Amino acid sequence: MSRNFRVLLPMAAAMLVPSQAWAQDEPAPGAAPASTPADDAEKLAKDLANPISSMISLPFQFNVDGGLGESDGVKSTLNVQPVIPVRLGKDWNVIIRTIVPIIHQQDVVEPASSQFGLGDTTQSFFFSPKSGGIIGGVGPAFLYPTGTHRTLGGEKWGAGPTAIVLKQAGRNTIGLLANHIWSVAGDDSRSDISSTFIQPFVSHTTSTAMTISLASETTYDWKADQWTVPIILSGAQLTHIGKQPISVGAGLRYYVEKPENGPEWGFRLITTFLFK
Repeated sequence: MSRNFRVLLPMAAAMLVPSQAWAQDEPAPGAAPASTPADDAEKLAKDLANPISSMISLPFQFNVDGGLGESDGVKSTLNVQPVIPVRLGKDWNVIIRTIVPIIHQQDVVEPASSQFGLGDTTQSFFFSPKSGGIIGGVGPAFLYPTGTHRTLGGEKWGAGPTAIVLKQAGRNTIGLLANHIWSVAGDDSRSDISSTFIQPFVSHTTSTAMTISLASETTYDWKADQWTVPIILSGAQLTHIGKQPISVGAGLRYYVEKPENGPEWGFRLITTFLFK
């Protein structure tokens, strides 16, 4: 096991440690009941199912993909994904969603090789009305060449449109998020980028603030004429550490379409801190 993978693995394992503490975090005899009622927890869990809700959140999403390359390599990615809403008057918000990937990959580029560092950062700005039965948002998305190794990033600046539409009815959420990014500047020796991302999702939140989700994070590379289509089944439980709401979940990923030497399977762990 490489030294860099040992850096990422404890970070991922730490996501699950609080779940043991919650089971033991019983109130002392005579203490007041928990400050957040069950119905508030359910509402928070439902808000979290909305990618552009007017709530600050800080997800740490750890993904592992296997079966890569000619040597069945493994790629581990810790996505740090802050979501920050900003008010624009009384009727509009702009939701800023950023994804900063920290990557370790083993035997992906070639046998007995490994790389560790930052990948390229994606940042989206969704301009969204505060009211309406169907929730939506549109705006620009940007790609920043923050990759610290040639194999971890494209060394290109990128930009394009992004949009989301979703409907929440009762405890159910259904929606679609999409963007398209073209490269606009960067290293001329690297391949240009023209990539579409499509994320359909459906989820159900239970009365115990657990959310079960089925989604895809499909990409189409227009330059290579190649689809990558994973199907992701996941579950997440919302609870509290003291007064801090936090969601912990896990999921499995299966690729129904992928590039040659692309991933065959994957799993995900995610911990999200919520700030009301």
